Order: sequence, then C-alpha cells, then structure tokens
Amino acid sequence: MGILEVKNVNKRFGGLQALGDVNLSVAENSVHAIIGPNGAGKSTLLNCLVGKLIPDTGSVMFDGQSVLGRTPYEINQMGISRVFQTPEIFGDLTVMENMMIPCFAKRDGAFRLHAIAPTDDEKEIVEKAERMLEDMNMAGKRHMPAASMSRGDKRRLEIGMCLAQEPRLLLLDEPTAGMARADTNNTIDLLKQIKDERDITIAIIEHDMHVVFSLAERITVLAQGTPLVEDTPDNIKGHPKVREAYLGETA
Repeated sequence: MGILEVKNVNKRFGGLQALGDVNLSVAENSVHAIIGPNGAGKSTLLNCLVGKLIPDTGSVMFDGQSVLGRTPYEINQMGISRVFQTPEIFGDLTVMENMMIPCFAKRDGAFRLHAIAPTDDEKEIVEKAERMLEDMNMAGKRHMPAASMSRGDKRRLEIGMCLAQEPRLLLLDEPTAGMARADTNNTIDLLKQIKDERDITIAIIEHDMHVVFSLAERITVLAQGTPLVEDTPDNIKGHPKVREAYLGETA
C-alpha cells in the first residue's frame, strides 16, 4: 500500500461527473504526477485530498487514516501540505516574515508573528526560518517585500513555507504555471533537491510535460474524470490512450 490511497472515488456536480471511480496509489518517498487535459478532474481530485471537497462515494486514506470529513487545518496537521496554482504568500510582509509564520504555527498551532522583535524563547523559531531561507537559497532576500519578487521566487518561498511545516506529503498544483522557462527549470531543480534531501512524498498536478518527465517516477493520466492509465514515464510516452486523450489520435 502507498502512503496515499484513493479508492473508488466519485464526485458529481449536478449533472456533471467530475470524478468516476478513481483509484490512485502513491508510494512513500516517490514523486507521482497526475496529468490530463483541461476538465479531466485533476483539481477536483486534489481538492478531495485536502478537505476542500468530500467525495460522493469512495475513500481517501493518508498513512492509514481517512482524510474525509477533516478540515484543511486538520489535514495539514496530519502531514499534508499544498502548493496552489497561484503562490499564496503575504505580499505586504517581508520574505523573512512570511517564512516565520509556518515556523510559529508548527510549534503551537497558533498564528503569532513576532518577526520584528522576537522574545528570547522565540529565537529558535527565528533561527529555523533563517535555515529554511538558506535551504531555499533566499537568505539574501530576507528583507525584501514578498510582493516585489518574481513569480519564480514567490513559488520558491511558498514551497519553503510548506516545508517549514515538516510535511510527509507535498501536493503541488501546477507549480510552474505562468513561469518563464528559466524559473520553471529552477523550480524543477529545487524539487529534485527537496526529494534528494528530505524524507518526503510529492504528488504533482502539471500541464508542462517537461516538468512531469523531469520529476515523476509514476504518472496517472486522467480523462473526463476517469483514470486512463498509470505507469512509468517511459511507458506513458507515446501510450495510445494518452495520445488519444491529449491529441485526439486513435491507435
């Protein structure tokens, strides 16, 4: 069994079948990509994994525990962090202040920000935030307003904020959307580094096949809410069902 197990998940919105009998198994410490054309059900599935949606039927298990019926905060406390399509950072705070927020939250579950003048017992939290910025290669930007950074740097900061929560599963929702190619390649390198250096599982939804084939060890292809095929990247390339879903070509 994988660390993440999705079994027979169905979700309808009125007359629309968004997910139809979806089964998915993500192995621990792997990188698993979920791909498919627009409207394939990728975002609906991701929202079921993080508590934003509840499937009509089926189960979603993380490390043997159901995520269904739990709040997004509770799911985060289980060890699941999510990176959204648009970077979710606090633009009016500095890079350092942004990084301190999850460091405080990880300690006591409270939203408390004392980045300007931390008390003595909070200095360890400041040090953790500084280490995370070093890991993200952003220490030199600690005093910058977060809103002033490039999209690639905002994404790097958001990933670092997720990692500060020490997740076991990192969910990435089109992390390179809207990026220039240089920023995309930098994000690929960052995710490779994270995978090599941390005990973490990564599940990624992505349209950019360069990103998918650079990172993924397994790929699940969705079309119209239903899994078409799950296999290794080498076997996915040129697969007739994938060609039909993406290009309208038949074997």
